[in-house]
Amino acid sequence: MSTDHDSSDSLLSRIAAAKKAVLGQRARLEADLGRVASDWKADGSRVTETDHAISEAILGELIATFPEDIGLSEELMTDQPIEVSSRFAWVLDPIDGTNNFATGLAQCAISLALFEHGEPVYGVIYDASRRRLMHGGPGFGMWDGETQTTVRTRELSRTSVIGFHSPHEASKYPHHGDAVVRQCKVRALGSSALHLAYVAAGLFDGTVDHNVKLWDIAAGIPMVRAAGGQVTFLANNPLPLRRFDLDMPRILYVGGSAAVCASLAEILTEADAPGC
Repeated sequence: MSTDHDSSDSLLSRIAAAKKAVLGQRARLEADLGRVASDWKADGSRVTETDHAISEAILGELIATFPEDIGLSEELMTDQPIEVSSRFAWVLDPIDGTNNFATGLAQCAISLALFEHGEPVYGVIYDASRRRLMHGGPGFGMWDGETQTTVRTRELSRTSVIGFHSPHEASKYPHHGDAVVRQCKVRALGSSALHLAYVAAGLFDGTVDHNVKLWDIAAGIPMVRAAGGQVTFLANNPLPLRRFDLDMPRILYVGGSAAVCASLAEILTEADAPGC
């Protein structure tokens, strides 16, 4: 593990606890895959009892160990926003890809991010489809299981593999999908956490998403940065995190190497131009 980051005991102990807490829930995630009932929330997203159970288990374990921290999860929130003033905060998506999980598809993940002073500094993602723990943060490197990885650095081309989700409001970005599909190979896994994690692992060249909130991508951001890439917010930048709100606006972002991010941003900008 690289040591050019501020490797204070407080940070290192939290990283170790994060990996332990996430791995502690993998058996439940795998046992419940496709075997639990689900409900639909007001925002149109799906939720299961496993989402709630994993949220309570992971954040309960972390806050018991670090009571001065704040733990945040969509599944444990009320309608009241939470102000984030502690040095360390945890942002958890207990199952990213709940639609897949509820129907028995393995493309889903437990996604946990550690924030320091409002910025994501480490991410831990358990990839159920590959049964692998992925984790990393700036100064610590990016790890896909036991293998250290970096982002792909080739220029964007028709052979580039790009993670993509349909826009939440198709009327707002009506041409983005066609623009990306025309110029790249598109993969839609149903998990924004895995899209970013796969960019960090060098499995995807980049990713584009219009339909996420912070908890969907919080863990992937430091992983991509650790792997030498970047996440560029084109609308509704959620960082630094000062307020955790279920009604926060949906984020438009691109992720990948600097060159890929620039190319993807250009494609989307051109798609929005009048007459396109």
